[in-house]
Amino acid sequence: MRTTFRSAFLALTALTGPVAIQAQQASPYSAEMLGALRWRTIGPEGNRFSAAAGIPGDPLTYYVGSASGGIWKTTDGGVHWEPIFDDQPVQSIGALAIAPSDRNVVWAGTGESHIRSHISVGQGVYRSLDAGRTWTLMGLERTGRIARVVIHPTNPEVVLVCALGHAYGPQPERGVFRTTDGGATWTKVLFVDENTGCSDLVMDP
Repeated sequence: MRTTFRSAFLALTALTGPVAIQAQQASPYSAEMLGALRWRTIGPEGNRFSAAAGIPGDPLTYYVGSASGGIWKTTDGGVHWEPIFDDQPVQSIGALAIAPSDRNVVWAGTGESHIRSHISVGQGVYRSLDAGRTWTLMGLERTGRIARVVIHPTNPEVVLVCALGHAYGPQPERGVFRTTDGGATWTKVLFVDENTGCSDLVMDP
C-alpha cells in the first residue's frame, strides 16, 4: 500500500509540476487590464525626439535623443530624466543604440534624419563606454545626418552606421559604414551614389 501510494504521489507530482511552473511564469496582468491602459506623456519636454533605445529585461532604463536637445536618460521608468550629452559640441541626435552584449556601451549617431523643412545637422558618431556618463567622438563627421546605428549582438566592436547624408544635395559621405575595431577605423560597405543616402538598417541576428 505504501509503495502504491508513493508511486501515485510521484505520478501526480510529475503531472502537475509543469502546470504549476507554467502558472508561476504566466503574466500577473490580465488582457483586460492591459487593454485598458492608455498612453501618457512622461517627458522630458521641450523638443521633438528622433531616437530611443532601451535594454531588454530592464523596464526602467531608457535613452532618448532629441532633434536639437541632446540625449536624455532615465533609470526609473521616466519619472526622472537626466541630460547626459550637454558637454558635446552637437545636440542633434538621429540614432541611439545599446550593445546587446554590454549595456554600458552606447552609441549615438548625430544629425536628425527625418526630412522636413528644417533639420539640424550632426557631427559624426559618438560612443560611451560607461552608460552615457562620458562620450567620445568616433568619426564620420562629414556624414551630416545618421539615421541608424546597429551593433553586433555578441561583439560590441562591430558596428554599422546608416548615414543619410546631405538632405538637399549630393555628397560622397553617405551610405553604410562599418567598423570592426570599435570606431577606430571605418569602411564604406554600401554606396549607391552621391544622391542616395541610407535611411534605415537592420541586422539579421
